[in-house]
Amino acid sequence: MKLFKRSLRTRIFFSMIFLVLGASILIAAVTIYQYKDEARAYQKDKLKRKEASIRASINYEIKTTTYPVDAEHIPLIFKDKIYELKNIHNTEINIYNLNGKLLKSSKATFFRDTASTKMPDYALEGLRNSKDKRFVKYHFGEKEEDYQSSYTYITDNYFKPLAILNLPHIEDDGFIDKQLRDFLEILAQVYLLMIIAAIVLSYFLSKYITKSLKAVSEKIHATRFDKKNKKIVIQSASEEIRSLVKAYNSMIDELEESAVKLATSEREQAWREMAKQVAHEIKNPLTPMRLSVQSFERKFDANDPEIDEKIKDFSRSLIQQIDTMSSIASAFSNFAKMPAQQNESLNVPKIVKLALDIFNDSHISFTSEEEEILVKFDRTQLIRVLTNLVKNAIQATENEAEPKICVHVATDEKNACIFIKDNGVGISEENKDRIFEPKFTTKSSGMGLGLGIIKTIIEAYQGSITFTSKEGEGTTFIVKFPKQNV
Repeated sequence: MKLFKRSLRTRIFFSMIFLVLGASILIAAVTIYQYKDEARAYQKDKLKRKEASIRASINYEIKTTTYPVDAEHIPLIFKDKIYELKNIHNTEINIYNLNGKLLKSSKATFFRDTASTKMPDYALEGLRNSKDKRFVKYHFGEKEEDYQSSYTYITDNYFKPLAILNLPHIEDDGFIDKQLRDFLEILAQVYLLMIIAAIVLSYFLSKYITKSLKAVSEKIHATRFDKKNKKIVIQSASEEIRSLVKAYNSMIDELEESAVKLATSEREQAWREMAKQVAHEIKNPLTPMRLSVQSFERKFDANDPEIDEKIKDFSRSLIQQIDTMSSIASAFSNFAKMPAQQNESLNVPKIVKLALDIFNDSHISFTSEEEEILVKFDRTQLIRVLTNLVKNAIQATENEAEPKICVHVATDEKNACIFIKDNGVGISEENKDRIFEPKFTTKSSGMGLGLGIIKTIIEAYQGSITFTSKEGEGTTFIVKFPKQNV
């Protein structure tokens, strides 16, 4: 069922509603059954009282009659009295002989046929077998009416049975049904108020029960491996929730320990890789320097007329290799050094335009949506970011017939945005995931530390750098960092 797939709060809410509805229906059913059962008992007792009253009148009539007291004279004894009793007690009266043949009836019109003049066999048999000489037959649902008939003996002064008295009593269900309808109307109003109260109570109760679980869920969703996670503090909660919170807080402690160990391991691994890369890059110019010195030593001749020119060539070669090693050392130093957090208030469009002024390339264009977008940043570092990205764009468009580099400054709700777009060679799919790795480069020279430095600077100021690229069509770098609150 879909209900069991919904949230715990929804399931608690509907479960309480169904519980109240089920209990209400059950109580209503039991109440109606009990009410009808009591109504039948009342009607049974009413018939018994009416029967006792009629029997008392019959006994009095038998004692005072002038006719002989026997079965043959019963119709004469009750010739007029039976109608009087009918009017007094508002019920029909039938008198049968001991064999079940009708002797006298209070019905105004009577047809002497078998069905109406003969007492039912089951009633005759039931009366004969009854210990208290009384038989009651209950009829349900006949002609849309429930009624009961009683059969009892009429005796003489010596308690000898003379005839059988039958009261075909029809229950007055109209009054009972009206009472039942009125009662059900009141019950329905009470249940309606109970259901409304149950809905309101279920809503707040389910909200209260799941409040702690929601807090735990939000904390779990916010848990990140790369940042410090706060522990859950809940003052009042059930034992199950406290156990869950305790397990979560324990997990956070273990996660932080693991994060510290992993960060330390990654840092050590990164520096080991960096050291290997720097060593490799330094060895590259050292080898030609060594060969140059050895070659110059073997071929050196003080009397050679071109010795001065050879010494100059040798010096230039050494200086070139030394400059290469110096640039490698500077690149490594710049990457290792985190940018100083000098939070100056800068106007981004102005600084970007200032950074682009050092490039005298006509194919570099600049646009800005606004004249002033203020951020907290270090001026030198921001210029450094822009110049590195523009240099990369220039290098990517070197082989283009019509190179284009567009620098655009924009803003969104929270950030200042800088877009550096070129129509160069683009970045291949296999290199996109590695573009910000410190030692990765697609160039034939250099260490590939430029984009790593940029990423380090931007993230130090809570910013981000992303890119979109299609090989052969160009690349767009997007730099974002928070705007200054004015």
